[in-house]
Amino acid sequence: MNEFFTAVMTKPFLQKALLAGLLSGLACGVTGTFVVIKRIAFISGGIAHAVMGGLGIAYFLGWNPLLGALIFAVLSAFLIGLFKFRFSQNLDTLIGAFWAVGMAVGVIFIAITPGYKKDISAFLFGNILMIDSATLMILAVLDGILLLIVAVFYRQFVYLAFDEEYSKIRGIRVTAVYLLLLSIVSVSVVILLQTVGIILVIALLTLPAATAELFSRSVGKMIVMSTLICLGAIFLGFLVSFGLSNLPTGAVIILISAASYFFALLIKKISVKLSRRNA
Repeated sequence: MNEFFTAVMTKPFLQKALLAGLLSGLACGVTGTFVVIKRIAFISGGIAHAVMGGLGIAYFLGWNPLLGALIFAVLSAFLIGLFKFRFSQNLDTLIGAFWAVGMAVGVIFIAITPGYKKDISAFLFGNILMIDSATLMILAVLDGILLLIVAVFYRQFVYLAFDEEYSKIRGIRVTAVYLLLLSIVSVSVVILLQTVGIILVIALLTLPAATAELFSRSVGKMIVMSTLICLGAIFLGFLVSFGLSNLPTGAVIILISAASYFFALLIKKISVKLSRRNA
């Protein structure tokens, strides 16, 4: 433990990684809450994997890969959202198509990029320790945009997450708010890319929020608890991967998140049984 804190104080790359972890935790806690309540984890996974297409095109054009990822993520979110209201019966098939096509486009464009072939494993599996100052600034800006949108449209998101029909009665433009919700999911996906990668991002968006849902009676409390759980998993992931240097940080974070969820589920079931016996 002491060695870890000493390393954090003396090594800039660890400081940047921890700041990126803080930004990721905020995005994970806030957005993940609505993903879990609204039950749109599969849609979030489709957006996450479609991002690969944006990364590939960005590499081919010589752009910042996060810019390509953001454009593709938001575009995918809008298209999936529109398809939901137009072709709801075939939504799973359409999301699967986005999932596969995004990955295929990314692989093709990376393959035809001239010169040195980029290593995309950092985006597939995450490598938070490799984040530079420019990327950190981009993540901070995206986090700020995400939190601002949620603060402004919090009430609409809550109504939409629980009941679309009631939202319509309340005068909420359901389609527009739903598209906005998917947009913040897409921004969160981009923020989490280098923390856990495309493959594992859906787990970090859902596991901490699902854990918080077990013990929360309000959306606000669920957001706070989900954020704290996510930050805790990220911090513990750093500690474990630092102590066992051969382990990838992103994968360790996901395993800790999963262990936390199953432990919380067990505690919840035990407490329910005990309360029934005492009733």
